[in-house]
Amino acid sequence: MSHTTVTNATDVARFRELQQLAYAAAQSVAATLEPGVTERQAARRIRTWLEERGVQDWFHTPFAWFGDRTAFRNFRVPLQFFPTGRRLEEGMPFILDCAPVRDGYVADIGYAGCLGDNPVHDRLMDDLAAYRGLIVAEVRAGRPLREIYREVDALITRQGYDNRHQVYPGRVIAHQVTRVHSRLPKAIVAGFGVRSLQTLFGDLIVERLHHRSPLWADGKISQHPATPGLWAVEPHIGFRGVGVKFEEILVVTEDDAYWLDDDLPHVRRWAAAGRGDGEPADGAAATDAAAPPSTIEKRDATP
Repeated sequence: MSHTTVTNATDVARFRELQQLAYAAAQSVAATLEPGVTERQAARRIRTWLEERGVQDWFHTPFAWFGDRTAFRNFRVPLQFFPTGRRLEEGMPFILDCAPVRDGYVADIGYAGCLGDNPVHDRLMDDLAAYRGLIVAEVRAGRPLREIYREVDALITRQGYDNRHQVYPGRVIAHQVTRVHSRLPKAIVAGFGVRSLQTLFGDLIVERLHHRSPLWADGKISQHPATPGLWAVEPHIGFRGVGVKFEEILVVTEDDAYWLDDDLPHVRRWAAAGRGDGEPADGAAATDAAAPPSTIEKRDATP
């Protein structure tokens, strides 16, 4: 178990409050996006919005990806993740991602949207619902994280998409979240808060001693069930120039697992479409999941 595992209800509530605030920031800024705005401008708006509401530090500063950058196409070095001068156009997908810290509590969220209409984006968002149900069910069953990663990959393949979280450094689909405890001065280095990095590196050392990792990927070090605590989980799927994801906190206890909050934009979207808490409704998504990309191409416009 991580040496900084969060276990009490008060702390869990504070993490939920901050996650709600981070999603509110993403939604608020998304509503302001218009043709011509750049990724850097969008990321700056999120940072300002959150700092005006009490955020004091960052696990990582906000990211914004527009167009085919939502699918991380041709990303080969970490610098490519940072916001650029790419300008938003009508019909473009976008992803907003931020990880604020307030009073030591951390949130890490991902919000996918589109400026105007994009049927391919909408289809991917609908299909993304199945991952939320799959992941929590597999964690509850005590499956090793590495095997769950492979189950996610298998679903991506069945849906006719490709795995884009494998492009993240370390191929991570998730990482543990704990309270930040550090006496270091507040500073941001390469987009990451040094206090948060110190906490993460401390967890890395402790977990390695137990042959585990606070980073959830598809390597041997993830061949263990999820350790109790909080995990920021971000399945990210792509099709050609469109990528979508969600990122939210999964709470893992000694004998259960559940999502920290069901009152989130993507969950409400799926609920409105009759998919409840993200589970496929009456097998509808399972049927859709078997549809190959060619089906999408016939049904939808080219991105």
